[in-house]
Amino acid sequence: MTKNKQKGFALVLSLVLLLAMSLMGGALIVIASSDHQGNNSSDEYQQTFYVAETALMQAEKSLVDKMMGPINTGSGVRNYDGRYIPRNGDKNGDGLTTDPAPNQTPCYKSFRNLTRADDFRVVEQLENQSFYSLIEPIFTDASFPLVASIDTPAAIRNEQEKLQRFRYEFFSVNAGTSSYKASGVSLKKTSGSVQKMGTAYRIYACGMMGNANNPEILIPLETIVILSH
Repeated sequence: MTKNKQKGFALVLSLVLLLAMSLMGGALIVIASSDHQGNNSSDEYQQTFYVAETALMQAEKSLVDKMMGPINTGSGVRNYDGRYIPRNGDKNGDGLTTDPAPNQTPCYKSFRNLTRADDFRVVEQLENQSFYSLIEPIFTDASFPLVASIDTPAAIRNEQEKLQRFRYEFFSVNAGTSSYKASGVSLKKTSGSVQKMGTAYRIYACGMMGNANNPEILIPLETIVILSH
């Protein structure tokens, strides 16, 4: 009788321990899964931030091309005859400020300091641009070095599909004439610099993941640049 009771107790104890270990194992799986999802989400936000920074650079590049003249990507020579000072409502530089008001996209609405008035104008607004189209040469250029053990065809396709989900948008506003201290062609803040006049532009840019009209992630950035006359 005593031996049977001991065996029964041992069986119950084993079942309890098995249940406890199963619960602990399930909890660890849930925690690991949550950490993995959190890492993926963090990576997506980080990538969207990089896309927003790229949008700022693209906007600055566009302003410089207008101020200095468009550049021929084939020859690398600028057309200085096509240069002009970008003004609000005059995207093409024809001297007529007749451009329509900017579209109030999700990116536009993310900036609380922007007016919603119908008479508000911007220098230009570039919407729903593909980030992947900017970096596609990395994948198509045969001279770009690859690591055979990492850059497998499947891994490359997977990365391309991820990057194709990201979009960007930017618009710039002529904020008026501004003075700055400069020496040569670089901006400086030293006492020996010469004060010059230029045009200040406030640039608004967004990085987006998913549909640009209803993005899953949207990160807005803004900056001010001064272009010399």
